Amino acid sequence: MTFAELVAGSVHDAAPSLIGWTLLLDGVGGRIVEVEAYEESDPASHSFGGPRGRNVVMFGPPGHLYVYRSYGIHWCANIVCGPAGHGSAVLLRALEPTHGLDTMRARRGTTQDRLLCAGPGRLTQALGITNADNGADLRDAPFELLPPDHPATVARTTRIGITKATEKEWRYLDAESAAVSRRAVSRA
Repeated sequence: MTFAELVAGSVHDAAPSLIGWTLLLDGVGGRIVEVEAYEESDPASHSFGGPRGRNVVMFGPPGHLYVYRSYGIHWCANIVCGPAGHGSAVLLRALEPTHGLDTMRARRGTTQDRLLCAGPGRLTQALGITNADNGADLRDAPFELLPPDHPATVARTTRIGITKATEKEWRYLDAESAAVSRRAVSRA
């Protein structure tokens, strides 16, 4: 399946299918190992209540990047999924660093590789993603997406770091990766 086909469908199909893909920005990045799904009927989603202000990108074409500031501190990056007009996206929570480790270490100020991209704020800092990337088409340079070279063991859990709709098991992670933001017991 191509990336364009993957993100054109339901966010609930796309989210677990993104585990194992490699995301690079200017040659820096790694394997996606943790994501969370959000869609417009979900009160925890930025698209809840319809398009307005910063969230309009979530209602645009699939395969684009929706970037927002979390708590005024960290950038968070999401991949828009589903048909245009339906507000849904997959939050990138963690990557397993594989490309450009020296660049990521310098950006993050750490030599602990496990912590380079374990968490959405760390991930964007390590890759250099900012608001300037909001709306970018991930199929175009300087981005690159590579399909998995082997299948991942995908676990499903409740989402973390939110206060609404906390019971939804819309977090997907590579059960065998040490690079996820927080370990969790699988409920698959």
